[in-house]
Amino acid sequence: MSRVPLTARGAENLRNELARLKSEDRPAVIRAIAEARAHGDLKENAEYHAAKEQQGFIEGRIKDIEAKLSNAQIIDISSLPASGRVVFGSTVVLFDPDADQEITYQIVGEDEADIRAGRISVNSPIARGLIGKEEGDEVEVRAPGGVRSFEILEVRYE
Repeated sequence: MSRVPLTARGAENLRNELARLKSEDRPAVIRAIAEARAHGDLKENAEYHAAKEQQGFIEGRIKDIEAKLSNAQIIDISSLPASGRVVFGSTVVLFDPDADQEITYQIVGEDEADIRAGRISVNSPIARGLIGKEEGDEVEVRAPGGVRSFEILEVRYE
């Protein structure tokens, strides 16, 4: 597996999720399985099958998070020099002339991406088009909906 870029906040969120899965969710599903077994015939026991399915999901997610954390390349954004260049982890304020509005995105790893919170994956078309550019640059990005133009107003390292 290749290196997985993560911000320090993203790595901490994954660690917290892993701890919750191991300390709360896993024991709860084990109790649910034991309780469902106590009801008797497992072939027709919907509670048992639902609990086993949930256990499989939890174990799969634990393995997924552990693999990502073991291969993580954690990037501390606050330690980056403020050069005005768009890099992984930076927050970029853009002007979209088509919509006549400012948009703010932080470029993060895939597991951290949340468009509603303004965090876009480093692998997204917009992020790929912005990486390496500087404040004041005008950028054309090929997105699934067509070519979009932006002006980079500000680059922050928060």
